[in-house]
Amino acid sequence: MADEIKLRKQSENSVTYIPNYFIDECMSSANGEFVKIYLYLLRCMGSESPSLSLTRIADKFEHTEKDVKRALKYWEKMNILHLEYDENKKLSGISLLDLKKSKEVQPRQSTQETLSKPENKNSEIETVVLNTMKTDTSDPVKNGTASKKPSYSLEQLKAFQSNTEIKQLLFISEKYLGKVLSSTELSTILYFYDSLKFSVDLIEYLIEYCVCKGHRSIHYIEKVALSWAQSQIQSVAEAKKATSTYNQTYYSVLKAFGISGRNLVEPEIQYIQKWSKEYGFSIDIILEACKRTMQKIHTPSFEYTDSILKRWNTKGVKTLNDLIPLDEQHHKLKASASKTRTKTVDSNKFNNFHQRSYDYEQLEKQLLNVTP
Repeated sequence: MADEIKLRKQSENSVTYIPNYFIDECMSSANGEFVKIYLYLLRCMGSESPSLSLTRIADKFEHTEKDVKRALKYWEKMNILHLEYDENKKLSGISLLDLKKSKEVQPRQSTQETLSKPENKNSEIETVVLNTMKTDTSDPVKNGTASKKPSYSLEQLKAFQSNTEIKQLLFISEKYLGKVLSSTELSTILYFYDSLKFSVDLIEYLIEYCVCKGHRSIHYIEKVALSWAQSQIQSVAEAKKATSTYNQTYYSVLKAFGISGRNLVEPEIQYIQKWSKEYGFSIDIILEACKRTMQKIHTPSFEYTDSILKRWNTKGVKTLNDLIPLDEQHHKLKASASKTRTKTVDSNKFNNFHQRSYDYEQLEKQLLNVTP
C-alpha cells in the first residue's frame, strides 16, 4: 500500500473554491500541468478524508511521481503550499497556505536552490558540453541554413535555469516528447530561445505541432524551427497561420493529383515548399500546374509540375491572369508551327520520287523515223 500523505489547511473552506489571488497572480505565469495539480489538491482538501498519495496524483493526470514532485516544489517556491517530510526524508504532508498572506512573502531560497538541482543523479543539464564559448549572437539563419548551435557553459545553464519560464518550458518539452531530455535536445531547445529568439509560448507550440504530426525527433523539430525563423515567424498566431496555409496546400496538392491513402514523402514536401516559398506561388497557381500535369501526362508527377512552375517563375507569373497572355502566345506559336509543318508536307507531296530528264526533240525524231 502506497504511503499516505495527510493534508492540512490553515483556512476553513466548506466548499472547493479557487482563491482570487491564485487566479490573479499565480495562474497566468504557471505551467498548465502545475495548475491542474494545485486545483486537484483544493478538491481533495474539500473531501471528508483529505489524504492522497503521489501515486494517486500521478495516475490521475498520467504523470510520473517525479512530475508531481516538481509541480509541488514549484508551488512551494511560490508560497502557495508547504511540503512536510518525515525522518526518512519522504514527503509526508502538504499544507495549503492562506493566499491572503502570500503577497508579502518572498519565494523560498531553499526551494529555489532545490529546483536548480535536477533530481536525476546524472543531470542532463549539467552534462551538456561544458564549453566556455559565448553564446553565438550572429544571425542564426542565413540563406536557409543555420549557423552552428552554441554549446552552453555551466554558468550559462545556471542562468537559464534561474528563469522560471525556461524550467516550465523544459518540463513541457519532456511531457510532449515523452522522455527526459538528452543533452542534444536540451541544448537545441535553448538554442530556439537564445539564438532564434523564439518566445517560450512559440517553442511550446513548435514542439506540440511537430509531435501532433507524428514527429518527435529533435532534428525534425529544429528543421521546422529554422523554417519558421527564415519566414520571420515570431508569435504563435503567425505560426498557426503559416502551418494552416501549409496544410491547406499539402492536402490540396494530394487531391489535385488524386493521391489518397498515403502522406507525401520528403522529396514531394520539398517540392511544395519550393513552389510556395522559393517561387512564392499561391495555392491556385500551384493547383493549376498540377491540373495541367494531369491533363498532359495523365499521372501525378512532381517533377513535371516543377518544370511548369519553374517556367512560370522565370516568366514572372504571379496570378492566374498572368497565364492568359502566356497561353495565347503558346497557342499562336503552336498554330504557326502546325501551319509550317503542313506547308512543308504539301510542297513535298509529289516530289518524293526520283525525277528523270528527257530530250523531247530526240524522241520526236525517233518517232518520225519509225516505219508505219
